[in-house]
Amino acid sequence: MRVAERVVVITGAAGGIGAALARRFAAEGAAGIVLSDLDLDRVSALAEELKVDAVGVRTDVTVEGDVRALVDTAVERYGRIDLFCSNAGITSGVGLEDGDAVWQRSWAVNVQAHVYAARAVLPAMLERGQGYLLQTCSAAGLLTAVGDAPYTITKHAAVGFAEWLSITYGNRGIRVSALCPQGVDTPMLRDGLEAGHVGARVTAASGAVLTPDDVAETVVAGLAEERFLILPHPEVGTYLAHKTQDPDRWLAGMRRLAGGFAE
Repeated sequence: MRVAERVVVITGAAGGIGAALARRFAAEGAAGIVLSDLDLDRVSALAEELKVDAVGVRTDVTVEGDVRALVDTAVERYGRIDLFCSNAGITSGVGLEDGDAVWQRSWAVNVQAHVYAARAVLPAMLERGQGYLLQTCSAAGLLTAVGDAPYTITKHAAVGFAEWLSITYGNRGIRVSALCPQGVDTPMLRDGLEAGHVGARVTAASGAVLTPDDVAETVVAGLAEERFLILPHPEVGTYLAHKTQDPDRWLAGMRRLAGGFAE
């Protein structure tokens, strides 16, 4: 898919990867961009900054009614949605010792929000026989996030859901991509480092920390090639191959890595 002349919706668009995607899609000549986030002021300001027709919408992606309203807003304004980017996500930095609230919030944002988006946007896409879903899943969805059990589990689920969508609807004109970056210089990573989360420290030390603009550039190329896995850090593909070929060796290596950052 080429983004030029396409109508795009982006969740989690107030900053980080979401905002970078918005700017890059605008530069590609998108026909319209709907920017969604809990922070209406920031997405509205970003919409005014872009050189294309854009609008900001406040959305809680954990509320199905909000997601349906977001889709309705986009369709009412532009007549269709060509590309829906489920980008909102959260980390936790916790393991088994924490209560259920963190786990439930992680599941709601990192997994269920993708489900709500697909439910809302797919019917019209299927009727037209075309559409694209881009889901931000993280390298943690292919590998693991040291020190963050909820993030690891929910991002694996997000990749699994993206695979299921591709298998189920790929022959009906629906394209699906899972965006799986490793370290990206976003508030999510910076906040984790400031809090001393082991996972954030491992991520920052394990390879290049890309800018959100770097990620957006990779996304545009990945969409053009309609790749299922979009990997801003190519080494993630190598790690995944090692994990698949010899899981025991890979786990031993990860234990050594985790041990080096143990608090």
